[in-house]
Amino acid sequence: MTDLLRTAEDLRKLTYDGQRAIVMTMGALHEGHASLIRRARELAGPEGQVLVTVFVNPLQFGAGEDLDRYPRTLDADLVIAERAGADAVFAPYTDEVYPGGEPQVRLSAGPMGERLEGATRPGHFDGMLTVVAKLLHLTAPDIALYGQKDAQQLALIKRMVKDLNFPVEIIGVPTVREADGLALSSRNRYLSDAERRTALALSAALFAGRDRLTAQAALHARAQAAPASKARAKALGALGEARAAADAHAVAQAHTGGPAAVRAAARCVLDDAARAQPPLLLDYLALVDPSDFTEITDGFTGEAILAVAAKVGTTRLIDNIPLTFGAAV
Repeated sequence: MTDLLRTAEDLRKLTYDGQRAIVMTMGALHEGHASLIRRARELAGPEGQVLVTVFVNPLQFGAGEDLDRYPRTLDADLVIAERAGADAVFAPYTDEVYPGGEPQVRLSAGPMGERLEGATRPGHFDGMLTVVAKLLHLTAPDIALYGQKDAQQLALIKRMVKDLNFPVEIIGVPTVREADGLALSSRNRYLSDAERRTALALSAALFAGRDRLTAQAALHARAQAAPASKARAKALGALGEARAAADAHAVAQAHTGGPAAVRAAARCVLDDAARAQPPLLLDYLALVDPSDFTEITDGFTGEAILAVAAKVGTTRLIDNIPLTFGAAV
């Protein structure tokens, strides 16, 4: 049976062999969290220990955000954690994490923490990193797992661990989605049926951008395989690429899935959703370098993240997918 721990003293009494793996959450666990716990179990092995934290951190909620209504479902969380393979759940009271009240010393997320989510939610990432650092100190894990759905959060935690020499390995776990594509989130429960239909535009936009990149990369590869100069249009025509044959020069000069085309494909889906009932209110659509979350430009090669944030009704949702520019098809 999974142990429920409430204090740092409880943590210190917890013994284990092998590695300790931690999954940090704010509760309201769902299948996305369960996938993190299962992966933690695999990495820790039968001799190791999997610890789940449940703490709704007030520092990462700004004025007017949903701290008071954020779901708190500890009994259900314990069941999900146990079924997924957790050995213990650390669910501290606020005064256990912040014994002196609101902390006077906090971590700063720096320039990366001021972009995208940080621009919309000033101070959010400072509060997030502060509590993550405290929980890493309290739990002393060997491995910490975080979902890739919160890509900017994951990137900042990795940066903090590197910059401040935390002795822990940070592992990202792929986003878990509903059958219709909606990324799992504790906030999905706030959506009405109509709002959920509109919210599907977030994942649909990301998939449209991904599909555009894939199509452009395939077309670029075919163009590169065709003979040069005068024979190019004829060769492309033989491949059945009628549109490419009509503009062989443009195909030959095209980047492998230009960022502008990826953004445009995603934006088209979001524009349609903005006219739906209820409408989607876009916060941002960004195609960024995961190392610093700055926008990538034409000619970029390597890993990138296509990210979106929007509000449907009163619920704000985020999503993203990884993309690779310049990859062979």
